[in-house]
Amino acid sequence: MVLLAEASSESGPSAIVSLFWIALAAMAAPLIARLLRGYVPDVVVLLLCGMAIGPFGLHWADSAGGVDLLAELGLGMLFLLAGYELDPALLRGRSGRLAWSTWVCCLLFALALVALSAPEADFTAHIAVAIAMTSTALGTLLPIVKQAGELDRPLGRAVLAHGAVGELAPVVAMSLLLTSRSVGAAAVILVLFLMAAGLVGLLPRRMLDRVPGFGRVLTELSGGTAQLPVRAVFLLLMILMAVAEVFDLDVVLGAFAAGVILRRLIAAGHPEVGPSLETVGYGVLIPIFFVDSGMGIDIGAVIGEPVLWLAFVASIGVARGMPVWLSERFVAHGANLASGRERARLALYAATGLPIIVAVTQVATGAGLMGQKLASTLVAAGATTVLLFPLIARVIGGTGASGQRSGNAAQPADPGDGPHSP
Repeated sequence: MVLLAEASSESGPSAIVSLFWIALAAMAAPLIARLLRGYVPDVVVLLLCGMAIGPFGLHWADSAGGVDLLAELGLGMLFLLAGYELDPALLRGRSGRLAWSTWVCCLLFALALVALSAPEADFTAHIAVAIAMTSTALGTLLPIVKQAGELDRPLGRAVLAHGAVGELAPVVAMSLLLTSRSVGAAAVILVLFLMAAGLVGLLPRRMLDRVPGFGRVLTELSGGTAQLPVRAVFLLLMILMAVAEVFDLDVVLGAFAAGVILRRLIAAGHPEVGPSLETVGYGVLIPIFFVDSGMGIDIGAVIGEPVLWLAFVASIGVARGMPVWLSERFVAHGANLASGRERARLALYAATGLPIIVAVTQVATGAGLMGQKLASTLVAAGATTVLLFPLIARVIGGTGASGQRSGNAAQPADPGDGPHSP
């Protein structure tokens, strides 16, 4: 019995014990964020809790015993909901084309910064870091912008456009560039995957259009113990994540494609699925993913090199924020922000990135392109952008309310638009 106890102690906490601490962190995070009046997003609190309870902290929890699988499902749900929230119209038109070209400039700028700062590293590793530096956490920004009353204003629409591209473009870039294949072969594989995803999405749409009874059955079994639409969405997610894995692509791409397909299917007449998915995703699986990601952060390595950590934060702000600010200031697209404060806020919002940084570092460390120390510092820098950049943007908006509204004279004043709105 003593030997069994010692073996259990050496192997770390069990999966159930780990999930207990993760569940406690998930419960505490929104309460702590509320006590801090929203200045610290609950995503950051989840990461901090993971750092505290993980192997590099108190080691009350780890990813063994299936926790890592639940975290991967959480990653899938996160990007499914990101794809579901993505309005394809934001990717088209003059504003959409400008957002795409601006992101390409961001990637090239970030790649140059990384290559100059670490010339001895592998080129693919440079690309991995550059992709991580040019993402935008649209899913994290949406509630922040909505609470500030900006979503239907020019600033909010600009955030949506750059945020949509800042989520989709890095996912595509990961599939094309973070692979052992040539770019041409990776592009062919990506096209084949998109064709397969289109076929997967076509089948349920045809069934809804041509078999009226199928839609009725979904409606009748949407509640109670059946929850058939939610089960169908989970099946769709698993199919496309499995297809992405078969094509040797990152499962994030499959999850994102599932969300885009889901948006079209729900538009066909099943809006009740959205809230149920948010309950499952944001209530259970996504917090597990973020706490698990926090458990992978080596806080000692981050604290041991604070200059590198702060340099990454500054580099993300410059590489992603500066091109967005310049494009909004000097490239006319018919809906440019007139106020300097609004352009500064847009740049800060666009440079706020975390989920894709976590995903990129996971892919890069798994492929041997990035060490755990560097990955931990990058994720910590991403968490810092989520904590710091929206806060600065809110302060800028609050202290310059008159200037902001003068640039939007046609928009009504929003009493909740200030630094102390919840």
